[in-house]
Amino acid sequence: MSTKPMKMPSATKEKDSTILKIAVEMLNAPDKVPQLMEFDQAQPLSSIIQLLCKPWGLPDPENYALQFSETNNQNYITEKNRNDIKNGSVLRLELSPAKTVQDILTKINTGLESEQVTALKKLSTLSSDLTFALEFINKKGLSLIINNIQNGKFNGELLKYALVTFVELMDHGIIFWDILENQFINKVASFVSNHANTRDPKVIQCCLSILENIVLNSSKNSHVEKEVPITSLITHLQNTQDSKIQQNTIALINAMFSKADLTRKKMIAATVSSKPARNIIYENLIGASEFSKNTTKEALGTELAHQLYVLQTLMLGLLEPRMRQRADSQEQESQEKIKELRKIAFENDNNPNIEVTMRRPVGSYSKDFKKLGFKCEIDPIKDFNEVPPGILALDCMLYFAKYYPDDYTKIVLENSCRADEHECPFGKTSVELVKQLCDILHVGDPPSEQGQTYHPLFFTHDHPFEELFCICIVVLNKTWKEMRATIEDFIKVSSVVREQISRALSASPKGLDKFRQKINQLTYAEITQIWQQERTNREVWESHARPIVELKEKITPEIIDLIQQQRLGVLVGGTRFKKYSSRGQRIKDKFWFVRLSPNHKVIHYGDCDEKSTPSLEELGNKLAVADIKCVIIGKDCPHIKDLRGRKITPHLAFSLILKSAEMTSLDFLAPDEQIFDYWTDGINALLKEKMSSKSFENDLQTLLSMDIKVRLLDAEGIDIPQDPPQIPDEPDDYDFYYENN
Repeated sequence: MSTKPMKMPSATKEKDSTILKIAVEMLNAPDKVPQLMEFDQAQPLSSIIQLLCKPWGLPDPENYALQFSETNNQNYITEKNRNDIKNGSVLRLELSPAKTVQDILTKINTGLESEQVTALKKLSTLSSDLTFALEFINKKGLSLIINNIQNGKFNGELLKYALVTFVELMDHGIIFWDILENQFINKVASFVSNHANTRDPKVIQCCLSILENIVLNSSKNSHVEKEVPITSLITHLQNTQDSKIQQNTIALINAMFSKADLTRKKMIAATVSSKPARNIIYENLIGASEFSKNTTKEALGTELAHQLYVLQTLMLGLLEPRMRQRADSQEQESQEKIKELRKIAFENDNNPNIEVTMRRPVGSYSKDFKKLGFKCEIDPIKDFNEVPPGILALDCMLYFAKYYPDDYTKIVLENSCRADEHECPFGKTSVELVKQLCDILHVGDPPSEQGQTYHPLFFTHDHPFEELFCICIVVLNKTWKEMRATIEDFIKVSSVVREQISRALSASPKGLDKFRQKINQLTYAEITQIWQQERTNREVWESHARPIVELKEKITPEIIDLIQQQRLGVLVGGTRFKKYSSRGQRIKDKFWFVRLSPNHKVIHYGDCDEKSTPSLEELGNKLAVADIKCVIIGKDCPHIKDLRGRKITPHLAFSLILKSAEMTSLDFLAPDEQIFDYWTDGINALLKEKMSSKSFENDLQTLLSMDIKVRLLDAEGIDIPQDPPQIPDEPDDYDFYYENN
């Protein structure tokens, strides 16, 4: 490498901040010795390229451009992104986007097959660069790719690289998805639906991604549904060798589900819930992680876990119409269901008077309805006027009575025959239980962009919600007995049952039997013990005694310093954040990593994959802490102001406002509240500002409480007065008398 730096003519002084010292190399040109130079940010790029071409003897400087050379950033350098160049950077001189596009198009149109493969392979890499993509699209390159795919001119590796290129170009959002003709959609769909021909996994991945985007971002979603049956997609989930295909398959099913009308949604749900489909999903996705030491989310991967969560949310969303529907006294179907509940509980099949009995008006069954635990025994349909849970509660009750008649009859008869006040009203408790299940499972809520929590048991039965109700209503009755509750204890029992359900689900049981086993272990005594332990663990010293208050004031600065060290330790360790597009949409499988240098002076950041933890040297971008002006959070962040109405969670957003005019802010969207609190606290600590997050307040109170308890161990059992003892007046003299024994 040449050791003599080349200076560029500039009026700026050498020590000016716009002067950077860099190296420039030229790949595939061993005769071109790399150059050291001083890069003037105030000088046009065209002038700099001319200066570089001259020593290397390169004619036509307009045919060349500079590129970054980092592993995760090889974009062309333009006037817009030139400020990303740092001192000590190594850049590359390459053919310009216009020249490169011209060469690639020539080889695709007239070159040999080997030349076409080489050109398309290079194209698939360069297409992720927006500058190159714009040039390629303007030269009708995208149209050429589309035509060659739909006309079947590309096969094998040509097809693979062409599809990768198409996906990368469309991801920039320059071209609308509605431009695609049905012929192209049919061709892409055939690669997914035709299982007879073995395709490169990358081809299937790209085709699934393309179809998902067509469904979500164009008006041709119905055509995709016509060309790609759900049953055909389910088959791709058996490809355990390629989790990306599984992930994209679930994503496409979710897209078709979300865009379908209610009738079509029910058809998709019926297909996905069918036993063959459920077995494929469970055995190849969920069951595969059962023997992993990691949690379900980590074993499957973040994106695949998110797609399963979305599928679960969409399936549960089908219950929303029934959950929002109030009961109507004039509706025959609901009246018949209530009669059926009474019949199963109190009549035998051998009863010869059933037909006569069934012809009686509903009002004459008031005694039976009282035994069933309805609040309104004259017209029990009114018990289902509350929404949620609406008529969904009646559906669940009848399901329980039909499929578990022994348990149903036992619960009803046991409580209706009790002579004391401890009977558990089946009707009232069922309505409340369904309401709780809807709340716990977020029935009716749209899928969250950050959501990853799914319950494996929902992929083990075609009626998982109803089955969950059947298990929980038995547990509720059991808990009622354990608490020896009366109707006045209804709210207390409900809170205990909610805790039992939530804790059992949080263990991610693999099936309904596992859930039943787990929730049966969480007896009322066990829940009480857990609550007591948690109260003890989070108990804060609530005494207002003056000695304790003064002790708190004395040790608070030490505790704050300890929390500050922990927060800065988190920043030094670094965090992986998801990437979002300029439209506020989460970019699948795109992440960036941010970490603080050990000396707490520089923040390093850059792109990364889902599982790696990059070192400081691998993160190409730097931000000096001294350049940070302040940190702002929530709706005031620049990237949130521009995305009103998008599915972005504003309370997890924060931005570092910079002093530089070139780059005004560095914007973040935390994956959860803990990361949000740790990072905002850490940045405030770096800026010598007060930490103010909820986590900081909780940690401060917890650590203060623990420290005080440790310091007062020797005072165990001693009552600390509210105020210190009064100091007595001084004696008249100090002639103390000691009596010798």
